[in-house]
Amino acid sequence: MEPTKASPLFGGAFSAIFPRGAIDVSDLRPVPDNQEVFCHPRTDQSLIVELLELQAHVQGEAAARYHFEDVGRVQGSRVLQVESVQPLNLENLALRGCCQEAWVLSGKQQVAKENQQVAKDVTLHQALLRVPRYQTDLLVTFNQPPPDHRSSLGPENLSSPSWNLGDFEQLVTSLTLHDPNIFGPQ
Repeated sequence: MEPTKASPLFGGAFSAIFPRGAIDVSDLRPVPDNQEVFCHPRTDQSLIVELLELQAHVQGEAAARYHFEDVGRVQGSRVLQVESVQPLNLENLALRGCCQEAWVLSGKQQVAKENQQVAKDVTLHQALLRVPRYQTDLLVTFNQPPPDHRSSLGPENLSSPSWNLGDFEQLVTSLTLHDPNIFGPQ
């Protein structure tokens, strides 16, 4: 993927700018229809964009915590630790016209990858963009597992540096809605 070119998501209904080298996981394995998942070419980092049902029973910071805990439950996390929750300035978002509130949460979850017994602390950064007009919570997750030092020391990895919070922020702020029909009849 081009580093400054917006890539289509959900059949072109959305677009966003992804970091250089992002690999579309749907080219490798099935991905649920409400998700777009991308992985780093050399690390275990991933970026996930999810269209979720609006959780109207939780508001503000509690909504960000709700989704963090829900992801933890789905992944079978043994430990959940929220480190920070901050509001996002709507003026910085391409979705500012339809996003009513936005939050960014950073935390850790202890999860074991498929076919592995040992759980590892994974740092998660999540942006929750609330779009009540379409009954949708849009969740963007940046998974940062601890580096695998055995595979990250080679010179070939210099061409694909690890993603950082700036890459995550660019994805979140560039996320653009092109076709509201993705949400069904309104």
